[in-house]
Amino acid sequence: MLTTEGFGVGARTSARRDADAASTNGSDAGSHAQRLLAAMSESIAEHGYAHTTVAEIVRRARASRRTFYECFPDREAALVALLTEANEQMVQAISAAVDPGAPWDRQVRQAVEAWIDRAETQPALTVTWIRDVPSLGAAARSLQRHAMQGFIDMVRALSSTPELRAAGIEPVSRVQAIMLIGGLRELTAITVEAGGRLRDVAEDAVQSAIALVRPDF
Repeated sequence: MLTTEGFGVGARTSARRDADAASTNGSDAGSHAQRLLAAMSESIAEHGYAHTTVAEIVRRARASRRTFYECFPDREAALVALLTEANEQMVQAISAAVDPGAPWDRQVRQAVEAWIDRAETQPALTVTWIRDVPSLGAAARSLQRHAMQGFIDMVRALSSTPELRAAGIEPVSRVQAIMLIGGLRELTAITVEAGGRLRDVAEDAVQSAIALVRPDF
């Protein structure tokens, strides 16, 4: 004799299988996306974004075009995802480089030097930000706003600690954070486009940031 209880158990078992499959598929999609982004980053480093095609990305990732388009609607969307991830990693690297127990000017130095170190390890992505992102239109504006907000939040968090307040350092305002990040980005862009080394302008960048943050600014 069939009972509704039996149907309930079967339905729950089926639902669990469906949920497990969905979780696996989601995990697979994330893995595919990461491989594709890694391949895109490699291609940009070697050939630049202009010459990084979907065909080149999938070849490096050992994936199909279908897989690419299941992860990203187009090449521009993949670039936005790549740069968003790179920005988040940069924020994490800078935050991790700052010792909250160090003197305030040392903390500023640590943050600026971490910015420069990160930019120097990813020169191709730095150039892409300068030369290619503006051509993305609305997607570029959204990406730039998101990236700037992430850096603003980071700067304000780093400057809002008990140690800095004890040293007489007020939390950096939103406007000051925009000036600081905007200045660093412009300095990075000008230096890279001129073929210079960021390391050569690091000390000027550090001193400018210290001047902005110091108690009597």
